Amino acid sequence: MPVVIYLLALAIFCMTTSEFMVAGMMNELALAFQVSVSSIGYLITAYAGAMVIGGPILTAALLRIPSKQALLVLMFVFLIGQSLGAIAWNYDIMMISRIITGIASASAFGVAISFSAALVHADSRGKATSIVLAGLMIATVLGLPVTTVISQYFGWRISFGVVAVLVLVSGMMIQWLLPSLTNKEQVNWRDELMRFKNIHLWAAYVTSMFIIGGTFAAFSYFTPIFTNVTGFSNASVPYLLALYGSATVVGNIVIGKFADKFTMSILTGGLMILIAALSLFAFGAENKYIVIISTIFIGLTGVAMNPAMVTRVMKAASNGTMINTVHSSFITLGIVIGSSLGGLGISKGYGFVSPLWIGACLAILGLISLLPYVSKNEGD
Repeated sequence: MPVVIYLLALAIFCMTTSEFMVAGMMNELALAFQVSVSSIGYLITAYAGAMVIGGPILTAALLRIPSKQALLVLMFVFLIGQSLGAIAWNYDIMMISRIITGIASASAFGVAISFSAALVHADSRGKATSIVLAGLMIATVLGLPVTTVISQYFGWRISFGVVAVLVLVSGMMIQWLLPSLTNKEQVNWRDELMRFKNIHLWAAYVTSMFIIGGTFAAFSYFTPIFTNVTGFSNASVPYLLALYGSATVVGNIVIGKFADKFTMSILTGGLMILIAALSLFAFGAENKYIVIISTIFIGLTGVAMNPAMVTRVMKAASNGTMINTVHSSFITLGIVIGSSLGGLGISKGYGFVSPLWIGACLAILGLISLLPYVSKNEGD
């Protein structure tokens, strides 16, 4: 693999860390802006909502711009948004920061993936893409807990600032090291749009949305649940989040090896485990051992089922720029729905455990959406 592939992974790592970092500093941000924890949860929702809108629109708008220049522009916009978050003087400014970074991040994901595929031979594109997206997985293991520790010891502004500096450094390295590609692949929009008539494709989108929605309804509020319900100290939170992230990486690796052959079995079994783990967490939220076990299994399934979700989409409608972009939007929409409903449950007085039950319900809906396909061949 060209070294620059790993540089693209670094850019994705920075942006994903920015997306997730709010989950690890919810208590600090709520205190700083004098708002409720559920209101801070909406910052996650805003970021994801901006990605839903920005993904397909900006990806289409940037198709005619050379990939390197497009990526640099997007990273500059992201840097502005992240820096604004570091100096945010009230909740509204922080909300604007999250929207800017979310829109830039959505398009940067698509550009980075297409760029990585263009840098290698056709038979190595899958490996190149997996390396770029590894930045996303590592962000949950390393980026989230590190930014949480920085926030606890040096303040949340420093945490936001560190990510901004990383984005700046990776942008400068991209400017120096990434080659300029002048030949851009032309997209046949008519063929792309015709694929959206496939009802099985939309069924795959919906299942992915419920899987991620169920996961993020819980994950978005892990920190207040750990500290306010289970009784873990603030110092323990980064380690718990790192444990969750590690489980996600392990699950992603294992599922990635079997996703092609056992697509539907993985999705069905994974959703069953996710439902059981969320329910167990909700029932035993005051027991530290139950919480740790539940957290691990939520990590092993949930987001880790992404390879199977992507494989199902490709089997339903083959590979395509807009097919995958819209799929990413549905996945991000799941984050919006999950984090919003989780925050709503808390704000309505149902307690910090309510996001876990909401997540379980969304996962059940995902399992129901799979029922028409259970008896069919894998991937059909």
